[in-house]
Amino acid sequence: MAFFEKHGLDQRDFFRYIGSTGLDFPLHFHHAYELILVKSGELLVTVDQTEYHLKQKQLIFIFNNQIHAFRMIDNPEVVIMLFSPELIGDFFTQHQGMVPDNPVLSVQQIPNSEQVQSIYQQKSFLYHICAELIEQTHFNKVEHSPKTKILHRILLYIDENYQTDCTLKEVAKHLGYDYPYLSKLFTQMANMSFTDYLNQYRISQACYLLKNSDLMIGTIANRCGYPQLRTFHRNFKKIIQQSPQDYRKQSASNSQQ
Repeated sequence: MAFFEKHGLDQRDFFRYIGSTGLDFPLHFHHAYELILVKSGELLVTVDQTEYHLKQKQLIFIFNNQIHAFRMIDNPEVVIMLFSPELIGDFFTQHQGMVPDNPVLSVQQIPNSEQVQSIYQQKSFLYHICAELIEQTHFNKVEHSPKTKILHRILLYIDENYQTDCTLKEVAKHLGYDYPYLSKLFTQMANMSFTDYLNQYRISQACYLLKNSDLMIGTIANRCGYPQLRTFHRNFKKIIQQSPQDYRKQSASNSQQ
């Protein structure tokens, strides 16, 4: 999956271009920088509890370790670029430990995957975006509150354990906090319960596998923390509003258009 926290740590020149339609993703974070570009339609992106409404030919620059989520509006066409901070080393060195006041930019043209294949094309595009961002906004030093630090640790635990019997009681035991305190904190900061978040996270992972693999649905369900296929189907339909089979067929049809 492209959204794991570890991405951007394994290679100094890590770069991934992802075309995405019809896929929401709940709160997460990673070491990599992330650009989310809207080719058509509209998108809601939450970064560190601030919501941004992106429209056609706009992008948002998400810095490493910022907690963020996105929600599609009317099935927009979106491009996601994930890349290691070291790929734009000069910018990273100058702005390490900082975040922009306004991370949203307008762009004239969004490159396709062929236009950013080489490392030189990637750096050229990314440094152009960096220059635009520097001209547009100011940067502030990152100051994570104690609650935000705890949320980071909870999200990381989920990322590492969602395939198993992951519960908030286990998280509380692992982190050394009282269960009622973590439950209240998580609901306050994520705007949903731990159980609802875990199901959304698991189903988002399942959507990715349905779109990008030929694995059997039962195998995908098990890999995403649902040993009971009936539970997987029920939660998938509740969140995505269609069955896993229909979602896979629709995704295959859209990719051929």
